[in-house]
Amino acid sequence: MTEHFNKLTPAEDERLAMLAEECAEVIQIVSKIQRHGYDSWHPDDPLKTTNRAMLRKEVTDIAAVTAAMLTRDDFEMFTEANVKAAWRKKLLYAHHQEDPQ
Repeated sequence: MTEHFNKLTPAEDERLAMLAEECAEVIQIVSKIQRHGYDSWHPDDPLKTTNRAMLRKEVTDIAAVTAAMLTRDDFEMFTEANVKAAWRKKLLYAHHQEDPQ
């Protein structure tokens, strides 16, 4: 088998595809929340699953794929300090957020 130019294994490529798919699903539910609110649901859903619950499910799916990628060394584990630094950077351009520290 010829090595692909990007040198990804089929498993690495699949995990990236899974991550992209889950990120797209988060984008979709975020758009629904912005249009209809956290506590609305699809009118055809007999369970009346709220957009908030759907967001939790999709973010959980991202966490699952991220955990799988971390265990396979697709990228290095982020630290609490990395996360805090990233949030501080986001706050520089935010208008309605408070620093939780």
